[in-house]
Amino acid sequence: MTPPVRVLVVDDSALMRKLIPQILQSDPSIQVVGTAMDGNFGLKKIEEVKPQVITLDLDMPGMGGLDMLKEIMLRHPLPVIVVSSHSTLGASVTLQALSMGAFDFVAKPIDVSANMPEIARELIAKIKAAAQSRRVAIAAPLEAQKHFEKSVLEAKTQATRIVAIGISTGGPQALQYLLPQLPKNFPGTIVIVQHMPEGFTEMFSRRLEEICAITVKEAQSGDLLLAGRALICPGNRHMKVKRLPMGDVAVLNDEPRVNGHRPSVDVLFKSVAEEFREKSVAMLMTGMGEDGAQGLGLVKAAGGMTIAQSEESCVVFGMPKAAIERGYAVRVIPLDALANTMQAQCMHDRKSKTESEDRGRSAGVGKN
Repeated sequence: MTPPVRVLVVDDSALMRKLIPQILQSDPSIQVVGTAMDGNFGLKKIEEVKPQVITLDLDMPGMGGLDMLKEIMLRHPLPVIVVSSHSTLGASVTLQALSMGAFDFVAKPIDVSANMPEIARELIAKIKAAAQSRRVAIAAPLEAQKHFEKSVLEAKTQATRIVAIGISTGGPQALQYLLPQLPKNFPGTIVIVQHMPEGFTEMFSRRLEEICAITVKEAQSGDLLLAGRALICPGNRHMKVKRLPMGDVAVLNDEPRVNGHRPSVDVLFKSVAEEFREKSVAMLMTGMGEDGAQGLGLVKAAGGMTIAQSEESCVVFGMPKAAIERGYAVRVIPLDALANTMQAQCMHDRKSKTESEDRGRSAGVGKN
């Protein structure tokens, strides 16, 4: 029998130090081996109780959560799940924690008692995934792109292809590595479903916009799908795409959750397959669960290119693995090669289009 996952709970709230262990110990495969009220005490507890996973509040007196996280990453590289305040400030600090190496986060609801069953399921699932996760070293986000001028909105260039990305646990770090590698004249348009709560996606989009040469924004209904632009689906909404005479656009809706998620990767991929068919590229990246696997199969059946991130480069291999096992991924590619793959897929279409136009012009010249 597999021994239970050993968890240390670090939170300055006496209520949360009582509630979180109660939640976790309702699952026999998890054992809370200790609690701590601040970062200094928490670091001592790590030495004493040898946890496999840590839950960490970021807003604490004395040594705060970010300082403790930094020390954990230096001394004891253990998976840390941040228990975050659901606020603008909370979102900002949480994203900072993820970029520092935190495994994932759970947002505290405004009404803790009413939403406790949902939070309990999410926290238990993430702790189990964290215990089985691999420590993947992802390079820090590139900062050199900030000075680039963003010309996509002025040019309103039609994209050669649409690249749809589905991603979950480990996603913020992976996207902060991937997207800054794309040039500002990237010929494709990008749509992204990152499993993340409402409010956090807006802050995350802004962070990516600062470090990318392409334009990145949180999607709104009616946003044009332009070359050199990435749209990130807002938390608690679904995103689809639509081809219209005025141009290709993103469409948001509040339909029920799919695979337990809103946004759902399957919803986006299904829409991309139906609207763009062979002009679509779908990429399933690091994350828990199976959301997106079925949608990847639909893109493949429609003639599009389907890609899964390789196991060794994923923090959690759940989503790509589900698609690979069903035979839906045409290619399996490590994170450090994904940007070049995206570029090659979209540039091929641009090159073909240019050659076709050149042949047309040559034929026209010959007739005169």
